[in-house]
Formats: sequence, structure tokens, C-alpha cells
Amino acid sequence: MRGLVRIAGALAGLLTLSACLVTPGRFESSLDIRADRRFAFTYSGEILASDLSPEALTGGGDGSEADEGAAAEPTLLPVAAQAEEDFGAPDARDDDGEMRAIAAALSREQGFRSVRYLGERKFAIDYAVSGRLDHAFLFPFNIDAQIMLPFIAVELRAPDRVRVKAPGFATGFDKSQGPTGMGGAGDKAAKALDGRFTLTTDAQIISQNQEDGAQEVAEGKRIVWTVTPLTSDAPMATLRLAP
Repeated sequence: MRGLVRIAGALAGLLTLSACLVTPGRFESSLDIRADRRFAFTYSGEILASDLSPEALTGGGDGSEADEGAAAEPTLLPVAAQAEEDFGAPDARDDDGEMRAIAAALSREQGFRSVRYLGERKFAIDYAVSGRLDHAFLFPFNIDAQIMLPFIAVELRAPDRVRVKAPGFATGFDKSQGPTGMGGAGDKAAKALDGRFTLTTDAQIISQNQEDGAQEVAEGKRIVWTVTPLTSDAPMATLRLAP
């Protein structure tokens, strides 16, 4: 589980860019949960950092210099600051420089097999972690972030029960940020969704929301969700673990 704590710290650099929403782009992700609580999680593909400044949310500012400054100078928190110490500080108004600093910091974190900044606030990452499921975890998460949208959440619901839900792997996230939603930023993020999430387990499946159901495989059972801009319901499953 320490690996997931480390990814939370690393991805804080993305999540804590002021007024920034982090969402999946094209991706392949898998989660394997054994009845004895062993697990393995992977995410390989794109992560998009969308601008959620007031201008992005409303379609424009009020034209004041204060608004321009706030939009032009996102604040970097610890992981990017550390990258600046190691790799040199980018110009305060250089968005690409800030993103490259974050990519450099992420590449040093345990679990990241590769990190590349592709430009236009898009990152390509290859991440894998394994361990024992003894408490809930989110991927990614940071308590200091203005916007906290986990791609996937695993919750222990009872001594022998676990619920898996992936709100980031659906378009419903852009309806959950208040009555006005997230405007153009949310729409752009939703349109970029293109991936597949696979859950494998030898635990008992109590419920799940993939209409084709679970398939029998050598590892036990497998459920595959295909994620597109038309996916409105987040992938979800509840499992019963061994006592």
C-alpha cells in the first residue's frame, strides 16, 4: 500500500496546480484483487491536466489585470518545487516548463516505470504497484487539491467486503462540481476519454455494472469496461473477500 501513498504524493504535483483538473485520456488500466487481499494495479496511458481557471470555467474573465495574472501563474506545490530544485526552475509564466518539471519529479517516484510530457498539458505514464489491500486507497488523490477526482477508488465496506469504483473512467465527473459543472474544461476532458479498465479476481463478485457480466478466466473472473466519451456510469463492482 505504500506504493499508492507514494503515487498520491507524486501526482499531487499535477493535482495541485491551482485550478487544474487531472483526467484520463487514452489509457489501459487493470486491477487484480485476490480473495486473500493481495492486489496489483496498473495505469498505462495519458493523463490530461485541464485548465480550471475562472476564465476556463466561465468562457472568459472580466478583463482585469488581476484576472490575467491569476490565470497566467498557476501555483506549483511540493513535487514540482522539488523538481525545480533538481532540474532548474522554469519561467513563472512558462506552462510547458512547469509541466516538464512535474514529469521529471514523477519519473523519480517508485512505481512510475516511465513518464513523458507530450505537450499541451498531456502526459504519458506507465505505472504499476502491488501489495496487500488492508485499507482503502484512491488513485490519484491529494488533500490539498482544489479538485479531487480519483480515477479509481477502492473502499473496504465491511470486514470481508470491498467496493471498487472508477469515477474518473466516466463522463459523470463533469456534472459533480456544482450546479454549473466545469464548463468547457469538463467537456474537453470528457471527449478525451478512450480506454479500457479490467478487473480480475478470485473473490466472490456480489455486484457489478458491466452489462456483459464477468467472464471465467484462469485467474478467476474478469470484468472489462470500455471507456469512451459516451460512458456516463462509472465502472463499479463489489467483492466478498476471504474471512
